[in-house]
Amino acid sequence: MKPFKFKQFSVQQDKTAMKIGTDAVLLGAWCTIKEFTDTVLDIGSGTGVIALMLAQRCDAMTVDAVEIDGNAYEQTVENFEQSDWGDRLFCYNSSFQEFATEMQEEEETYECIVSNPPFYTDEFETENDARNKARFTTALSFDELLTGVVKILAEDGIFSTIIPFKEEANFIELANSKGLFLNKVCNVKGNESSPVKRSLLAFSFTETEPTKEVLTIEIERHQYTNEYVELTKDFYFKM
Repeated sequence: MKPFKFKQFSVQQDKTAMKIGTDAVLLGAWCTIKEFTDTVLDIGSGTGVIALMLAQRCDAMTVDAVEIDGNAYEQTVENFEQSDWGDRLFCYNSSFQEFATEMQEEEETYECIVSNPPFYTDEFETENDARNKARFTTALSFDELLTGVVKILAEDGIFSTIIPFKEEANFIELANSKGLFLNKVCNVKGNESSPVKRSLLAFSFTETEPTKEVLTIEIERHQYTNEYVELTKDFYFKM
């Protein structure tokens, strides 16, 4: 399998169950990174693509990733080492639950946390274990994800994620119950006439009136909207 080439880095994806998709690129390009952010964490790195995008977007000295699956972990490390930012990128082979507890004990926090979490429920599980782990909420439920984030998000930090639109209200409610508040939301649809499929969400410990937007990806097949081009042009070659 050929590597997936971005403008400033390449990503090998032959060892991971989950290949690079639009969700990861959307989140990596859209998520909030404040100026002078020094610590970044990508939860469930897969190929490492989101962490690589964040390393490209900011000068943070620490860009960490955590990945439970052994093959995906190896792939992330390999992609990190082959990038221009290898000295700033580090991946932990661990469950996020264990990682968050350990970091909390060491009083380590992150100013920017991102996650493209697993989100199909177990009714649709396949025979492929690695793909299940990457794709299904049994490996990391939304509740476990948010519980861990609250432990290690810096006081003024921002947590960004992408989830199915139908899960949006429940996810926001769950986040609120843990002291995290929605700061901005972007609803994503494939084209003008298609329904909203994904929600990009950014949370912090500060309650504000959230900004809301809708992003349409295509005008027609392979003809992208100006908004989508603007968002992804620093990464995709054809934008």
